[in-house]
Amino acid sequence: MNLHFKTAIETFPIAGTFTISRGPRTEVNVVTVEIGDGEHRGIGECVPYARYGETPESVVKQIEDASGQGAARLTRRTLQHAIPAGAARNAIDSAFWDLEAKRAGKRAWELPDWPGKAPSTLTTAYTISLNEPSAMAAQAKGQASRPLLKVKLGGAGDDVRIRAVRAAAPDARLIVDANEAWDEACFAANLAACADADVELIEQPLPAGKDDHLLNADSPIPFCADESIHDAASMDAVLGRYGAINIKLDKTGGLTGAIQLAARAKAEGLTVMVGCMLGTSLAMAPAFLIAQDAAFVDLDAPLLLAKDRSHPLRFEGSTVFPPDAELWG
Repeated sequence: MNLHFKTAIETFPIAGTFTISRGPRTEVNVVTVEIGDGEHRGIGECVPYARYGETPESVVKQIEDASGQGAARLTRRTLQHAIPAGAARNAIDSAFWDLEAKRAGKRAWELPDWPGKAPSTLTTAYTISLNEPSAMAAQAKGQASRPLLKVKLGGAGDDVRIRAVRAAAPDARLIVDANEAWDEACFAANLAACADADVELIEQPLPAGKDDHLLNADSPIPFCADESIHDAASMDAVLGRYGAINIKLDKTGGLTGAIQLAARAKAEGLTVMVGCMLGTSLAMAPAFLIAQDAAFVDLDAPLLLAKDRSHPLRFEGSTVFPPDAELWG
């Protein structure tokens, strides 16, 4: 059966400014792909990430090359070998899941390839952007009633930042994400401050490939790999350094790859966090499924946008509900 592929680049504004160690952003560019068979159509979204050498244009080209060379033969299974794990494969994989669900007249979690249960509500982290300590404290104070805050850090001075956030949100659980910004000079002070603040998880403190220091670190808090882990094939690089991994569909190449990575993490005894890039509810919907068994969930991106999709994910505070069929799956 011939399949028809349609790609688009879309821009969504962020509510205010979102800042991590690599800089601030005021909008997010996403790529969507629709796959139609003449009767049904599936849709998926990905977020190209410059850290991994991706641009919206390069991702569109990957999608068009993959679909143009063999659209009649391309399936979700052959896709896993047609292009490498990354944003482009995520968009196509997500669209295939959506298409398969619509063809079957079922939800995505009722399909034979889904190994888990039907989804229920989840509690997501809410992100506090990197800024000066006083500004981060003000952000945290405004979100202090949320059960879990994810604090973006930036290297030197993070000890002051995390103390300010903890003072402003004394009852919230905290996880932090340095996005590779720490070095050995600030590592000990920042780690001590995180321990004093009862931080539960430290995400990617050191640059990927330069994290041997974690092998010898005496830490009361587990480290979570993000930039250091992409798909199941990259698992060996994190063993011994990290006690947790952050699964993102734009790294695994979609839900299909995420299922494989989650299974490998379970076999290795690693804690699983499911996170996201800055995307819309359409990108969060398939990630919501793999997040069902995660110890930490970070799918708050739609809350950070000034505009979202039609039929968006439903949030009540930090509680997020399963996607409607009108959105995805």
